[in-house]
Formats: sequence, C-alpha cells, structure tokens
Amino acid sequence: MIDKINDTENQKDNFKEKIKNLLTNHIVTVVFAVLCLIGFKASGLTFSFYLNDIITRISRNAFLVLALIIPVLAGMGLNFAIVLGAMAGQAAIIAVAHWGITGWQGILLCAVIAAPLAIIFGYLTGKLLNNTKGQEMITSLILGFFANGIYQMVFLILVGSIIPMKNEELILSTGVGVRTTIDLTGKLKYGLDDIFKLSFPMFVLLFSVALAIYVIFKYHNNRSLKEFNNKKYKAIGVTSLLLITFSIISMNAAGLFQSFGDSSEIARKILLELIMINNVKVPIVTGVLITLLCLFNIFISKTKIGQDFKSVGQDMHIATVSGINSNKIRVIAIVISTVLAAWGQIIYLQNLGTFSTYGSHEQVGMFAIAALLIGGASVTKATIGQALLGTVLFHTLFIVSPLAGRNLFGDPQLGEFFRAFVAYGVIGLSLGMHAWKQQIQARHKL
Repeated sequence: MIDKINDTENQKDNFKEKIKNLLTNHIVTVVFAVLCLIGFKASGLTFSFYLNDIITRISRNAFLVLALIIPVLAGMGLNFAIVLGAMAGQAAIIAVAHWGITGWQGILLCAVIAAPLAIIFGYLTGKLLNNTKGQEMITSLILGFFANGIYQMVFLILVGSIIPMKNEELILSTGVGVRTTIDLTGKLKYGLDDIFKLSFPMFVLLFSVALAIYVIFKYHNNRSLKEFNNKKYKAIGVTSLLLITFSIISMNAAGLFQSFGDSSEIARKILLELIMINNVKVPIVTGVLITLLCLFNIFISKTKIGQDFKSVGQDMHIATVSGINSNKIRVIAIVISTVLAAWGQIIYLQNLGTFSTYGSHEQVGMFAIAALLIGGASVTKATIGQALLGTVLFHTLFIVSPLAGRNLFGDPQLGEFFRAFVAYGVIGLSLGMHAWKQQIQARHKL
C-alpha cells in the first residue's frame, strides 16, 4: 500500500517536472499560442476565413523561414543576410517581367537567373562572416543595410542610364530608374500557385490516406505487433482516420445541410462552416516545393557535409583540428541559405502579386527570423517543425490582430502596432535569453 502511494507521488512529481520543463524550454511558443487563441476569439473570425488566409500565408512565407535552418546548424546563428538572397530574387523578377515571360515558365526562369546571383552574394557574405567570427548576426544585419544601398543605386540610378531598359510599365517617366511599385498581375502573379489547386477537404483526404499507407507500410516492414503498437504509429493511425472522416463529411456537407441543417442551430452552423471550408483551395505545387525543401534539409543533415555543418556548429576549433575546413563549410552554409532565400522571395512575390521595388526585401530577414524564434528555435538550434509551427503562429497573429484590436479597443491600428511589436520584440527577447544562458553556462564552467 505504501509502495503504491509512493509510486503515485513519484508519478505526480514526474508529471510536474515534465510540465515545468515544457514551459521553461518552450515558453515563447506557449505564450504565442495562447495569444493566438485569445486573438482568434476576440477577432470573431470564422474558422473557414482563418483557414483560407493562413494557407495562403504559409505557402507564401514558409520557404523563406526554412532557408534559415542550415546556417543555424553550422553555428552561424540567424542569417539576417537572407535580405541579399531576396534582392537576387527581385532582380530576376524585374528582368523576367521586362522580357514579358509569364506563368510558371517565367517563375522557372526567375529561379535560374536568381541562383548564380545568390551564389555570388552568398559566397561574398560567407567570406565576410569568416572574418568576423563570433559577430555573425550583427555583421549580416549591417551587411543587409549596406547591400540595400547598392541595390537602391542600381535600380534607381543605373537602370535606364547605364543598364539599358526601355519598358513603360517598369521604368519611371524620366527614363531612369525602376518604378516604386511593380504589378505582376497578368505576368508572374500566381505563376506557381495557380498551376494546380485542390480543395482543402480533398487535400486532407489525400494527406490522411498517405499517413494511413505509411502506418501499414511500417507494420508490414516490421512484422512486429509490439512495434506496430508503438504510441507514435497508433497516434498517426488514429489521426489519419479522424482526418479521413473530417474530409468525407466536409465534402458532403451541402447534402447533409439539406437533410439535417434545420434540426438544430449548432448543426446548422457547423455544416455551413464545412461548406465554406470546401471553398478553401490549397496550392499543391507551392506545397510540394516547401515539402521538397523540408526533405532537402533532412537529407543534407544526414550526409557528410551535413555532419560537417553540425561539427562546425558545435565546436569550430575541434572541427578544424579533426580535419574539417571550417571556413569552407561556413561559406557553403551561407551560400545554400542565400540561394534558398532568393527562391523563397520569388515564391513570396508571385503569391503577393505586387511588390515594392525598394522596400519588399527590407523586412524579409526580420519577419522570417521572428517566425523561426516564435516556433521555439534559438540562435543555436532550429528544426523544420519549429520553422513551420512558427510560421503558423506568427501569421495567425497577423491575421487576427487588426480585428481583435478593433473589437477590444475600437481601433484596428492597435492590432497593427501590436504585431509589429511582436516581430521585433521576440527577436530582442530571444537574443537576450540566449546571451543570458551563455553567461549562466560560463559561470558553471568556472
């Protein structure tokens, strides 16, 4: 009896300890998840409206956030220099818009043109960061401001004067300099997103069927009931069944509404919401590109160069002594990140449909880094899950804040101020916490 009481007490202590560790290690993510829930409730938005907006924003921004992971893996911190990659992407878009190539062919040409530019920018950035070891983040931030000045000079002064370009839609009336705003409608807008779309319920159905096939495949491979009963596979199996049920009900919501819509107010609201969800579209090609980048990050982390990234990130001195060319590895990490950022900016702008020639790239680094940190990443550790979760939470705040501000305080501008404060505040808080942890660890070593 006493042993049983002691076991119960130990289980309670372990549970409390797990909760404490969870809150300590993921406090930023937990706080933002709570803020998102409160903001969603206060905004009064319907779930279908939120779902439509968040899918658009994830497909627009996730690629850029994922571009930050490899430099973190290599111990170079958060790459504020992805602004240079964004500039390469924008330069390619301006060129392709000038030549009048539209649709997915134009997007593909943008990616081809942006890649060598981004490789050169990434190489020069990597060389610079190797000369400023220990100060990579502030160096890359200042480098972004410096590169912005050169970018402004090229597209405001050189284009039309030294660089020949005669296009009334792109060039200012003086004949020198690119217009402040470029409209991509009828050119590159939705060049990727419109290739192939599926309704959200159909997307969920295919995704959940793939999950179910994965569980069955694992069962046949292991031929072990013990392995199959593993909590992870059971959770995946149950989740896939629930998702299949949800998608089938959603796709038949209109028929169900005619049969049961008048039976109760709650059933009527739920079925109307499901009917609206049927109208939400998922851009499959963009989603496939984001998935391929996730797979690329997983793949490269398991290769020789991926192991070198981790070794250099953990301790550069030991990695160098072990025969790894640390400087070369760091340059490769930044080059990959810059190229991915260039492609990410192309995906971002084709979805947006218009961009500010001299301003669209300025906040790219800040917003991508804020999203990564909100997902629970730090300057020394970042995962794909954290990047995607952070993108969802960050953009959820962007969706709900204006309406929540209007409903709570009567002024939507307060919501705008709040989300701008969130973007910069979370970066400052995370960097401060990282410095504080380093000080604590240094004291423990003494």
